[in-house]
Amino acid sequence: MALPLMPKATAVWLVENTGLSFEQIADFCGMHELEVQAIADGEVAVGMVGRDPVAGGELSQVEIEKGEKDAGYKLKIRIQDLPQPVARAKGPRYTPVTKRGDKPDAIAWLLKSHPELTDAQLCKLIGTTKTTIAAVRDKTHWNAANIKPRNPVLLGLCSQRELEAALERSKKNRPEQEEGEEQPESQIVTADAYVPDEDE
Repeated sequence: MALPLMPKATAVWLVENTGLSFEQIADFCGMHELEVQAIADGEVAVGMVGRDPVAGGELSQVEIEKGEKDAGYKLKIRIQDLPQPVARAKGPRYTPVTKRGDKPDAIAWLLKSHPELTDAQLCKLIGTTKTTIAAVRDKTHWNAANIKPRNPVLLGLCSQRELEAALERSKKNRPEQEEGEEQPESQIVTADAYVPDEDE
């Protein structure tokens, strides 16, 4: 069932300005009857300014009068014929102005620590562009001399959970190595990988 725009403020107005029962107001505003009674007793919504549903076009004076005459009558919300606001498509992640300068540092850290992440994943994770990623990767970024790789989680650009989810997705998307195929030496890490020099 459709509810008024501001249910509690509407309930405050109806309690103060009409003779409707608590049950009718609760039903119209999508609240519990005891909550409406608490509003009437001054225990809830103290100091809240009531919102007039008649002026807001959600209820007609005729409906209120019908409800005041018959305690069993259920108020009907008026269907607005105004066009509903279009839901905005989810755009790029918003980053506060104070943290925007940290993005190149975070990109550098991710490129160094997690090269398996795609540019698209980096864009989504940090809220940056592929152009910026390419500039940091090629060291052609305007501030390349001052970029220091720093963890985006510690910078507050993404959460650890989001980073782990992106890494998990990149593992799933990467084709599994076949059994006979050897792993590149740079990725092999074994316990006896360290071989001391003869001088030691």
